[in-house]
Amino acid sequence: MAHLLELAHARAQRDEPAGASVDAGGALELPFADFMDAALYAPGLGYYSAGQHKFGASGDFVTAPELTPLFGRTLAHGLRDAIDQGVLELGAGSGALAASILEARPGLIYRILELSPELEARQRDRLAPAPVEWLRTLPERIDGVVIANEVLDAIPCDVVRHAEGRYWQAVVALENGRLMRELRWRPIEQSEQAELAELARTRLPAIEGYTSEVNPRAEALVRSVCERLGEAVAVFIDYGFPRREYYHPDRSAGTLACHRRHQVHFDPLAAPGLEDITAHIDFTAMAEAAVDAGAEVVCYASQGRALLALGLVDQIAAAGQDALDARAHAQMLSAVHRLTAPSEMGELFKVLIVGRGAVARILAERLASVDQSHRL
Repeated sequence: MAHLLELAHARAQRDEPAGASVDAGGALELPFADFMDAALYAPGLGYYSAGQHKFGASGDFVTAPELTPLFGRTLAHGLRDAIDQGVLELGAGSGALAASILEARPGLIYRILELSPELEARQRDRLAPAPVEWLRTLPERIDGVVIANEVLDAIPCDVVRHAEGRYWQAVVALENGRLMRELRWRPIEQSEQAELAELARTRLPAIEGYTSEVNPRAEALVRSVCERLGEAVAVFIDYGFPRREYYHPDRSAGTLACHRRHQVHFDPLAAPGLEDITAHIDFTAMAEAAVDAGAEVVCYASQGRALLALGLVDQIAAAGQDALDARAHAQMLSAVHRLTAPSEMGELFKVLIVGRGAVARILAERLASVDQSHRL
C-alpha cells in the first residue's frame, strides 16, 4: 500500500492520474477500512500525514471554525459550566477552533489529541504562545469538555452490501502492484469478523444491492472517550443522520465521498493519499456507544438549532459592537448563514452531546428546547 501512496504523490506533482502500477509483485485484498486508514493516515504519505494544505479556501474543504470565530466563541459561551475545567479537542485540524475558544476564554486549560505530526506542527505555529498541551493518547480521566468537530467522519469505516441473500464486505484489491480501480466483494462470514457481520445484518435493509457503511472504529472511539468522562461532556459535531434515516431504503448507495480542491466525487480509489475520504455518521450508533460506556445523552440537534441555543445570537451582537467595516460585517453574516441555514450546514451537520455529572444536567436543561434525541 505504501508503494501505491508514494506513486500517487509523485504523479500528483506531475498532474498525472493516480492508480498506475508499481514494482511490487503478488496479490492482496484489503478490507476497505484498512485501505482508508492507509490512504488517510499512513506516516508521511496518507492524506492527513502528508504536507499538502487541507483546510480553508486554499485547501480541499472548509470546516465551521474556519468560516468564522463565532463558531468557537459560541461553544465557549454555551459550554461555560464545563469548559472552565478544561478542553480536550480531538483532531484539531488547522487549530482554528482552539484559537477562537482560547481567544474567548484566555487562560483555559486546553489539550489537543492529534495523531498527525504535520498537523500538530501547524497547530503549534498558529496557537503559540498559548499554553496548549498535545497528547498522543486519551487521558485516563477527562473533566470539562471534549470536542470532536468533523472527526468521526474521517475514522476509517467498513463498506457492506446486501446481495444474493447474504452480506458482503468491500475489499480493495492490489494485483502485481496495481491498485484495481473497482471495489471487490467477499462474503462477510469469510472475513471472520463476527461484529461486522452482526452490524450489517441488524442495520442494512435486506434489499438487493443495498450498499452502505458501518463504523465500529468510530463507535469504539466514542465508547473510549465516554468511559473516561468524569464531570464532563463530550461534543461530537459532524454530518450524518439518525439510524432510520441513515439506512433509509432510498439511500441505497451509501454516503462515502471524497473531497479535493472543493470538489466532491465518489471514487475513493481515484487518488489515495491525495484527497479526503469520508462517510456520514450514524448518530444512533454513536449515542448507543456513549450509553454503553455509562454516559447520558444530553442533547441531539441540528447544528443550526444547537448553535442558536448555545448563544450564537449573543456572540453576533458582541461582534457587531466591534469596529467592523461593512465588508467584514457582511462576511460575518454570510458565515453565520452557512453555519445555520437548513440549505447549508445548519441541518446536514448534527451535534451530539453526551456526558456525566452536574455539568451534563445543567447543559441538558439549557438545550431542552432544541433536543431531538427522541429521533435517535
